[in-house]
Amino acid sequence: MSPAEQTLDTAVQQTEPRTDTCHPLFLNAPSGVEFNKLRKRLLRNVREAIEKFSMVGGEGRGVRPRWLVGLSGGKDSYGLIALLLDLQWRGLLDVELLACNLDQGQPNFPKHILPEWLKANNLEHRIEYRDTYSIVTEKVPENATYCALCSRLRRGNLYRIAREEGCDALVLGHHREDILETFFLNLFHGGKLATMPPKLRNDEGDVMVLRPLAYCAEEDLTRFAAHMAFPIIPCDLCGSQDGLQRNVMKQMIAELETKMPGRKDTMIRALGNANPSHLLDTRLFDFAGLNRDS
Repeated sequence: MSPAEQTLDTAVQQTEPRTDTCHPLFLNAPSGVEFNKLRKRLLRNVREAIEKFSMVGGEGRGVRPRWLVGLSGGKDSYGLIALLLDLQWRGLLDVELLACNLDQGQPNFPKHILPEWLKANNLEHRIEYRDTYSIVTEKVPENATYCALCSRLRRGNLYRIAREEGCDALVLGHHREDILETFFLNLFHGGKLATMPPKLRNDEGDVMVLRPLAYCAEEDLTRFAAHMAFPIIPCDLCGSQDGLQRNVMKQMIAELETKMPGRKDTMIRALGNANPSHLLDTRLFDFAGLNRDS
């Protein structure tokens, strides 16, 4: 067990026996062994990503980092803010957290759910309304999916909000399966080896994008959300989800996992274990300079 895991294990043991010694968000959480194991595993996954990719620190300003946490109302973003708050409460994450929901004007979006949940849990937050849905429906051809343009517009607004709020980073809830699906989408449809990195800098160079759930399994996040009884908002309000290539990738990866259990973990580790000299990219390895005498 690594030092980080030992620290987290001690913190969990010290706080879980008493429900009044935890972040208020967890006061009504289950106290059984199954949930505690799930919670601990997710916390370890998040800590591993944060530490491995140096998500905290490095700003060079000598001040406490401030993170804008994107909250869509889906299971992943709820899990993200809950796990970050848990680590923060345990003294294992020295950052300020600001939850942010961008209401994009989707039909039948339940505007009351997130503000009520955030206020009930006394979480610092910002609710922003921008009708990007009208732009998307105007620009995207009939029968095409809205997701790509919708995502770009949402990201641009979140960058703006991060600047306005003085945040160093935009923190998103993409998990292990999201990263694997993106890899295979790029492989099969883009002709390149690339995926969602756990840490990157935006094109303007003034906001970091972080994905602390990079090692978290979607199945674990689904179970965590159910245990925590998060008020989930569906992501298909616009009716644009059917037939996405991402769903094809999701099904393919799920079938691989069924036939060969453990492949998802193997694949996510492989993305961090590249060997340029055994690939075909001459930009990453000097094949021209490779000879018997070199």
